[in-house]
Amino acid sequence: MSTVKVYSLPSCVQCDSTKRLLKTIDVEFEEVDMSQDPIALEMVKTLGYTSAPVVIAGDEHWSGFRMDRIKALKAS
Repeated sequence: MSTVKVYSLPSCVQCDSTKRLLKTIDVEFEEVDMSQDPIALEMVKTLGYTSAPVVIAGDEHWSGFRMDRIKALKAS
């Protein structure tokens, strides 16, 4: 499986839920705090996203807490 990156913001309920589910199903990920990384924030905006979290896994990416997509990462 390719590297999973979670672009998140502090005090973000959907971000926390996404990270918690990834940990629960043992999918390793790298967290990037967009409030501390303006380059990451701009990159996420260029993908067309305006809300956190943004998850990038290989060629796939999405925004928000998506249990179906997160569980699919474990299956791959």
